[in-house]
Amino acid sequence: MYDMATRLHTLKLLDDGRSMSSVSKETGVSRASIRSWRVRVEPLPRQRQTTCPPLTDTAAYAYLLGLYLGDGHISQPASHRVPSLRITCDNKWPGLMNAAEEAMRRVFPFNQVCRARKVGCHDVKVYSKHLTCLFPQHGPGKKHERRIVLEDWQQAIVDAHPWEFIRGLIHSDGCRVTNWTVRNGKRYEYPRYFFTNKSDDIRKLCTDTLAKVGVQWTILARGSDPFNVSIARKASVALMDAHIGPKY
Repeated sequence: MYDMATRLHTLKLLDDGRSMSSVSKETGVSRASIRSWRVRVEPLPRQRQTTCPPLTDTAAYAYLLGLYLGDGHISQPASHRVPSLRITCDNKWPGLMNAAEEAMRRVFPFNQVCRARKVGCHDVKVYSKHLTCLFPQHGPGKKHERRIVLEDWQQAIVDAHPWEFIRGLIHSDGCRVTNWTVRNGKRYEYPRYFFTNKSDDIRKLCTDTLAKVGVQWTILARGSDPFNVSIARKASVALMDAHIGPKY
C-alpha cells in the first residue's frame, strides 16, 4: 500500500507530462498501481474525491490547513454559486496576511485570491467548488462544538510537512511572547509560545505534531479553561524560533 503523499506526488508527475515508465522508475511505484490510480473513478475510502484536482503544493496546503483550523471559515452565501474560504488576519500582522495569500495562490493556482477589508482585519479569501473536499472538516456550527479529525490523506501531508502545519496553527491561534520574573531582586526575561483553541481535537492535532518534531509542551489553564498549549522549555523554544518565529 502506498500513502497519500506518494500518490499525490506520482499523479503530479503524470500531470506534468511525464511517461508512466519514467514516473514508475523515479518513484518506485509499480506501473499497475499508477494505471489503477489514473483510471479509478469511485472515491477511495477516507480520501479526496477523484474529481478534485491533485494538490501540487502539499507544503502550502499543510500551512493553509493550520490557518483554516484556527481562523478559517468556509461559507456559501445564496448569491454565490461556489463556496469561499476566508482566513481572517489581524491588520497588525501584514506579513501573516501576505503568507496566507501566498499559500492560497499556491494551493489554488488557477483561482483568484483577494482580500476583503473589515474593521481591524482583512479576510484573505478564495472561491473554489473543491473547498469542501479539500477541507472536509467543514460543517455546521463552530469548530469546537463538533469533531475535528484529519482524513488519512491529510494526515500524510501533515506528517510530510509538520512544521508548515504548526506554523499555520501558530499564525492563526498562537503567539510568541516574552515573559518575565524577578529573582533575588533581578529581572529575568524568557520567550515562550502559546497556542490557544477551544477545540480539544484541534489542540490535540497541535500537540501531537509538536511531539513528533521534538517540541515539549504543557497545558496551561487560565481560570478553569485548559485551552492553552504552552511551550517554554529553552530547547523547544529554540526549535520553534528556528522554524516558526514571531508573527510580523
